[in-house]
Amino acid sequence: MAPPPDHPSVTEPRIGVLLVNLGTPEAPDVPALKRYLGEFLSDPRVVEIPQLIWQPLLRGVILNTRPKQSAKAYAKVWMDEGSPLMVYTKRQAEALGKRMGSKVLVDFAMRYGNPNIPDRLRHLKLSGCDKILIAPLYPQYSGATTATVVDKVGETLERMRHQPTVRYLAPYYDHDAHIEAVADSVREGLTGIDFTPDAVITSFHGMPLQTLYDGDPYHCQCRKTARLVSEKLRDVISEPLIVSFQSRFGRAKWLDPATEDTLEQIPQKGIKKVAVVAPGFAVDCVETLEEIAIEGEEQFREAGGERFAYIPCLNDSERSITMLEKLVRQELAGWLD
Repeated sequence: MAPPPDHPSVTEPRIGVLLVNLGTPEAPDVPALKRYLGEFLSDPRVVEIPQLIWQPLLRGVILNTRPKQSAKAYAKVWMDEGSPLMVYTKRQAEALGKRMGSKVLVDFAMRYGNPNIPDRLRHLKLSGCDKILIAPLYPQYSGATTATVVDKVGETLERMRHQPTVRYLAPYYDHDAHIEAVADSVREGLTGIDFTPDAVITSFHGMPLQTLYDGDPYHCQCRKTARLVSEKLRDVISEPLIVSFQSRFGRAKWLDPATEDTLEQIPQKGIKKVAVVAPGFAVDCVETLEEIAIEGEEQFREAGGERFAYIPCLNDSERSITMLEKLVRQELAGWLD
């Protein structure tokens, strides 16, 4: 039945997929870093300190010192198209959209910064997407990552009169598609370097140790990812992957061992040649390209290491898009033929 003449226009129904990554400043300079870090570090799930105590410290000290340091780090890895995290996430969305066909509209958003979740959700809804899959690009679940995406989506839905039906991509830390993709990437990376590593290190983003005691499954899921990838790589490495955690911040006790400490200590144990991979990151970013590939190598060599290689994240590689397509199609069961 045709709608009445004065009825608002009706768009063709489609399914929406919103890839969500952490976020990035808009430029590698102090003002942009101050805006970005101000939003990121104000999230109570990211910094679990009472706001009455934390905000004066954040506004009075941290945001007047850390942006300058962070801007220098971003400047080292900034691409012509922008921040690596932004560039690769955008490419993932574009490539996945081509795979999914005309019935599915794939977009991307950042949890902090732009493009933001509220704007992209509204865009998908106005484009005819009454059913939307939110896909946080965090293989391992944490309250400081995955849960903040769910929080922001919930806040956005509260303000929408006509809400879409929403699903969330489950953490995929042990999904066969993810394990295969990471293992194949490591195998390819090892064949592409001109030395045989004494050890392969998996560096995951760190979390305060208290999060483990509070019930956050992140630590256990990182360990399982490393174990499953190790099992897939038995044909090319003789020892299990070494697990470490990077990007410590503040005075609290963090998950051990720290990547920085690991890189400084293993040369004394006779491990002079290493390769490092970061399977907790969906795409390369300042934490992998600057903290590991640049600073990490310097730390390792200063400690007596001889050969160092960083194996890139999955990024927008063919295996990455194939993995994402498998994950997304699995979650769209019942919505998409």
